[in-house]
Amino acid sequence: METQFTIIQQNRKLLYHYLKNTPKEDLFQIPKGFNNNIWWNIAHVVVTEQILVYKLSGLPVNVPNQVLERYKKGTFPEGIPPKEEVEAVTKLLFSLPQKTKEDYLNGVFTNFEPYMTTPKVGLNSVEDAIAFNAFHEGLHLGSIMALARAVKN
Repeated sequence: METQFTIIQQNRKLLYHYLKNTPKEDLFQIPKGFNNNIWWNIAHVVVTEQILVYKLSGLPVNVPNQVLERYKKGTFPEGIPPKEEVEAVTKLLFSLPQKTKEDYLNGVFTNFEPYMTTPKVGLNSVEDAIAFNAFHEGLHLGSIMALARAVKN
Protein backbone atom coordinates (compact mmCIF):
# COMPACT_ATOMS: atom_id res chain seq x y z
CA MET A 1 0.00 0.00 0.00
CA GLU A 2 2.96 2.31 0.47
CA THR A 3 3.19 2.75 -3.30
CA GLN A 4 -0.46 3.79 -3.51
CA PHE A 5 0.03 6.41 -0.81
CA THR A 6 3.14 7.71 -2.58
CA ILE A 7 1.27 7.98 -5.89
CA ILE A 8 -1.54 9.93 -4.24
CA GLN A 9 0.97 12.25 -2.48
CA GLN A 10 2.78 12.95 -5.76
CA ASN A 11 -0.49 13.59 -7.57
CA ARG A 12 -1.55 16.02 -4.83
CA LYS A 13 1.71 17.95 -5.33
CA LEU A 14 0.84 18.34 -9.00
CA LEU A 15 -2.70 19.42 -8.17
CA TYR A 16 -1.32 21.97 -5.72
CA HIS A 17 0.97 23.31 -8.44
CA TYR A 18 -2.06 23.97 -10.67
CA LEU A 19 -4.01 25.44 -7.77
CA LYS A 20 -1.27 27.90 -6.84
CA ASN A 21 0.06 28.75 -10.31
CA THR A 22 -3.14 29.10 -12.31
CA PRO A 23 -4.55 32.64 -12.46
CA LYS A 24 -7.83 32.83 -10.53
CA GLU A 25 -9.83 33.73 -13.64
CA ASP A 26 -8.51 30.57 -15.33
CA LEU A 27 -8.98 28.38 -12.25
CA PHE A 28 -12.75 28.92 -12.29
CA GLN A 29 -13.28 29.22 -16.06
CA ILE A 30 -15.19 26.49 -17.88
CA PRO A 31 -13.73 26.40 -21.41
CA LYS A 32 -15.90 25.64 -24.40
CA GLY A 33 -16.36 21.88 -24.77
CA PHE A 34 -15.90 21.21 -21.03
CA ASN A 35 -18.47 20.90 -18.24
CA ASN A 36 -16.20 21.74 -15.31
CA ASN A 37 -13.07 23.69 -14.41
CA ILE A 38 -9.67 23.22 -12.82
CA TRP A 39 -10.92 24.15 -9.35
CA TRP A 40 -13.86 21.73 -9.46
CA ASN A 41 -11.55 18.85 -10.42
CA ILE A 42 -9.22 19.58 -7.49
CA ALA A 43 -12.07 19.86 -4.96
CA HIS A 44 -13.73 16.75 -6.44
CA VAL A 45 -10.53 14.71 -5.90
CA VAL A 46 -10.41 15.78 -2.24
CA VAL A 47 -14.05 14.82 -1.68
CA THR A 48 -13.96 11.55 -3.63
CA GLU A 49 -11.05 10.13 -1.63
CA GLN A 50 -13.11 10.61 1.51
CA ILE A 51 -16.20 8.98 0.02
CA LEU A 52 -14.31 6.00 -1.40
CA VAL A 53 -12.23 5.30 1.68
CA TYR A 54 -14.16 6.58 4.70
CA LYS A 55 -17.80 6.57 3.70
CA LEU A 56 -17.64 3.12 2.11
CA SER A 57 -15.91 1.94 5.31
CA GLY A 58 -18.86 3.24 7.35
CA LEU A 59 -16.82 6.04 8.88
CA PRO A 60 -17.47 9.79 8.94
CA VAL A 61 -15.81 11.81 6.19
CA ASN A 62 -13.30 14.50 7.13
CA VAL A 63 -14.64 17.26 4.89
CA PRO A 64 -17.43 19.71 5.64
CA ASN A 65 -20.79 18.42 4.37
CA GLN A 66 -21.26 21.55 2.24
CA VAL A 67 -17.99 20.84 0.43
CA LEU A 68 -18.93 17.18 0.02
CA GLU A 69 -22.28 18.10 -1.52
CA ARG A 70 -20.78 20.68 -3.92
CA TYR A 71 -18.04 18.44 -5.33
CA LYS A 72 -19.21 14.83 -5.11
CA LYS A 73 -19.83 12.68 -8.18
CA GLY A 74 -22.58 14.09 -10.38
CA THR A 75 -22.03 17.75 -9.47
CA PHE A 76 -20.85 20.63 -11.62
CA PRO A 77 -19.22 23.99 -10.82
CA GLU A 78 -21.56 26.55 -9.29
CA GLY A 79 -19.76 29.81 -9.91
CA ILE A 80 -16.79 31.04 -7.94
CA PRO A 81 -16.58 29.41 -4.50
CA PRO A 82 -16.13 31.49 -1.35
CA LYS A 83 -12.52 32.27 -0.44
CA GLU A 84 -12.92 30.30 2.81
CA GLU A 85 -13.91 27.18 0.88
CA VAL A 86 -10.88 27.47 -1.41
CA GLU A 87 -8.61 27.87 1.63
CA ALA A 88 -10.21 24.88 3.39
CA VAL A 89 -9.90 22.57 0.38
CA THR A 90 -6.31 23.71 -0.18
CA LYS A 91 -5.41 22.69 3.40
CA LEU A 92 -7.22 19.36 3.03
CA LEU A 93 -5.37 18.57 -0.20
CA PHE A 94 -2.37 17.22 1.77
CA SER A 95 -3.73 16.65 5.27
CA LEU A 96 -6.44 14.16 4.26
CA PRO A 97 -4.26 11.64 2.41
CA GLN A 98 -1.84 11.75 5.35
CA LYS A 99 -4.71 11.05 7.76
CA THR A 100 -5.93 8.23 5.54
CA LYS A 101 -2.47 6.66 5.57
CA GLU A 102 -2.23 6.97 9.36
CA ASP A 103 -5.73 5.56 9.84
CA TYR A 104 -4.94 2.69 7.48
CA LEU A 105 -1.72 1.84 9.32
CA ASN A 106 -3.59 2.04 12.65
CA GLY A 107 -6.25 -0.44 11.47
CA VAL A 108 -9.15 2.02 11.58
CA PHE A 109 -10.81 0.56 8.47
CA THR A 110 -12.48 -2.65 9.65
CA ASN A 111 -15.62 -2.66 7.48
CA PHE A 112 -16.23 -1.96 3.81
CA GLU A 113 -19.36 -1.76 1.67
CA PRO A 114 -18.66 -3.15 -1.81
CA TYR A 115 -19.10 -0.58 -4.55
CA MET A 116 -19.08 -0.62 -8.37
CA THR A 117 -17.35 2.44 -9.78
CA THR A 118 -18.41 4.27 -12.94
CA PRO A 119 -15.57 2.66 -14.97
CA LYS A 120 -16.89 -0.73 -13.79
CA VAL A 121 -14.13 -1.48 -11.30
CA GLY A 122 -15.56 -3.28 -8.29
CA LEU A 123 -14.25 -2.21 -4.91
CA ASN A 124 -14.44 -4.88 -2.21
CA SER A 125 -12.00 -3.59 0.41
CA VAL A 126 -10.41 -0.42 1.66
CA GLU A 127 -7.26 -1.48 -0.19
CA ASP A 128 -9.27 -1.58 -3.42
CA ALA A 129 -10.66 1.87 -2.64
CA ILE A 130 -7.23 3.37 -2.00
CA ALA A 131 -5.84 1.84 -5.20
CA PHE A 132 -8.82 3.02 -7.25
CA ASN A 133 -8.52 6.47 -5.71
CA ALA A 134 -4.97 6.78 -7.07
CA PHE A 135 -6.32 5.91 -10.54
CA HIS A 136 -9.22 8.35 -10.13
CA GLU A 137 -6.90 11.17 -9.12
CA GLY A 138 -4.74 10.51 -12.19
CA LEU A 139 -7.80 10.79 -14.42
CA HIS A 140 -8.63 14.17 -12.94
CA LEU A 141 -5.04 15.36 -13.24
CA GLY A 142 -5.34 14.59 -16.96
CA SER A 143 -8.56 16.61 -17.11
CA ILE A 144 -6.84 19.50 -15.34
CA MET A 145 -3.98 19.42 -17.84
CA ALA A 146 -6.48 19.57 -20.72
CA LEU A 147 -8.39 22.39 -19.03
CA ALA A 148 -5.19 24.34 -18.44
CA ARG A 149 -4.38 24.17 -22.16
CA ALA A 150 -7.93 25.10 -23.11
CA VAL A 151 -8.11 28.21 -20.92
CA LYS A 152 -4.90 29.54 -22.50
CA ASN A 153 -6.46 29.38 -25.99
